[in-house]
Amino acid sequence: MSRADLGKDPEEVAAMFDGVARRYDLFNDLLSLGATKRWRRRVEKIIDPKPGMKILDIAAGPGSSSEGLHKAGADVTSLDFSKGMLDQGRKVRPYLNFVQGDALNLAFKENTFDLTTNSFGLRNTQDHKRALSEALRVTKPGGRIVIVEFSTPTFKPFRILYMNYLMKALPKLSRSGSSNPAAYGYLAESIRAWPKQGELARDMEAVGWKNSSWINLTGGVVAVHTAFKGS
Repeated sequence: MSRADLGKDPEEVAAMFDGVARRYDLFNDLLSLGATKRWRRRVEKIIDPKPGMKILDIAAGPGSSSEGLHKAGADVTSLDFSKGMLDQGRKVRPYLNFVQGDALNLAFKENTFDLTTNSFGLRNTQDHKRALSEALRVTKPGGRIVIVEFSTPTFKPFRILYMNYLMKALPKLSRSGSSNPAAYGYLAESIRAWPKQGELARDMEAVGWKNSSWINLTGGVVAVHTAFKGS
């Protein structure tokens, strides 16, 4: 898969991430201009994990987004569709609870988790509105969702530079260290095709989330959306 608009077939997406799993954290750092760890710390503050808090980390990949939540004492389930990502996660973070699953068909009962979160995975689903609806179903009344996604920079000159960097530089740079550089071309294009901040907030409310809002990180390179499930 080399384009963001080819239907995002689940098996193709899973195979793509299987192929980049070993270097996924490294290339996230590249894609983020080195800001990944700083963003993650900010997201952890927003989530504010507590001992015993039940969290579902959807599209957890090899577990980098789950690690800080687990260390804070939260009961974290790290879910991903890609077996390769899960294998890599179990290798480097064996203390996490990894589960294979589909964001569009979560194998959990209603009202199970205090919080659901998804970092950089929502845009790779075949139907992001259905994924948001499934996350709502398994979240407890009064619980929250925290979505972290690459988004649209707010400053026009920087937006042009950043999108140009994504489309042209990332696939070229990935050739030096990835067995699947086309995957990074897809990732770059998927970011360009992703809804802007306000559009995603409206999509969240359309499926039933309440009080949707967002904050921009690094001038909108990433947006962190939060919302609540009605009681």
